[in-house]
Amino acid sequence: MIEIKSRDQLEAMRAAGLVVARTLALLASHAKAGVSTAELDELAEQNIRDAGAIPSFKGYHGFPASICASVNEQVVHGIPSRTQVLAEGDLISIDCGAILDGWHGDSAITLPVGVVTDAELKLSEATRASMLAGIEAAVAGARLSDVSFAIESATILAGEEHGFEYGIVEGYGGHGIGTKMHMDPFLPNHGKPGKGPRLKPGMAIAIEPMLTLGTERTVELDDGWTVITADGSRAAHWEHSVAITDDGPWVLTALDGD
Repeated sequence: MIEIKSRDQLEAMRAAGLVVARTLALLASHAKAGVSTAELDELAEQNIRDAGAIPSFKGYHGFPASICASVNEQVVHGIPSRTQVLAEGDLISIDCGAILDGWHGDSAITLPVGVVTDAELKLSEATRASMLAGIEAAVAGARLSDVSFAIESATILAGEEHGFEYGIVEGYGGHGIGTKMHMDPFLPNHGKPGKGPRLKPGMAIAIEPMLTLGTERTVELDDGWTVITADGSRAAHWEHSVAITDDGPWVLTALDGD
């Protein structure tokens, strides 16, 4: 069962999405060398609560923070820490979620800390382009795997343009979103087109490619959360929550004007 929302319910999701978008914009301006990921987490929680919302990550299956802060080889689910202080040349992916009036928003960005290598900038660029391709494919009447195929195709195209073969992280992907943060359907970041449920107006999915400069394989650390690349290569993660509408995809977690 895939949750179908009314227009009013999608508007409520948009309000939650804007809380997330504004929080990520705030964190982007503070993610600098010398700042700990715990400081970013505290800033995010305060901003979410000031907006009248609740951090959806905090306490989720025991997760201890309001954001996931994944640095360098960390792909997703990095736990913010006072001992993890950002340094020049780091690449950080920040995943953020908020609940407002019972509706969820979920989004992620990848940021360079100061000057990073050209390869790392292109990795983030490729990941974002793959997300945007997935969003463009999220139209009423399409099959779910059409979105997966669009993400994979954009990843391959970016690799050809950049002269590099990016790794598409195995086992992780997007998901339905609405009255819960993670709902059916699961959305792989690769696959053949024309498969899976047909997308209908009122559905909402989080589209979130995760790419690496090396392997697609990952390892979960002993903290039970942090996922790193198996070969230590750097990773990037971009995500938007998107509604399917009769007028095309509606990005619920973008700032107005983006």
